[in-house]
Amino acid sequence: QVQLVESGGGLVQAGGSLRLSCAASGSIFSINDMGWYRQVPGKQRELVAAITRGGSTNYADSVKGRFTISRFNAKNTVYLQMNSLKPEDTAVYYCNADAISYEETGIATYWGQGTQVTVSS
Repeated sequence: QVQLVESGGGLVQAGGSLRLSCAASGSIFSINDMGWYRQVPGKQRELVAAITRGGSTNYADSVKGRFTISRFNAKNTVYLQMNSLKPEDTAVYYCNADAISYEETGIATYWGQGTQVTVSS
């Protein structure tokens, strides 16, 4: 199994910055794509940013130019640098990874437990 643990959420004023981290652990053979999603009550979880193992990135239009996703493959870690935060960025942020573990056949999608980000106006 693969476990994902997020950290770095919290309360920040509009215009401020936060950096989220997500570390994968367990019986990892390899990790392919990693990403960050967010969800607010009553709405579907949405993609914020994703990054391939090779470093190609993809962002939601609402965060382009403000958020940066990066990863450190040697430590199975993905980061989300969030700048110029807005109240509408308030959500629970979830880490996501497509990984192959030693215990299972094929690629499976794993999720972290989520971390709250609250942006006050």
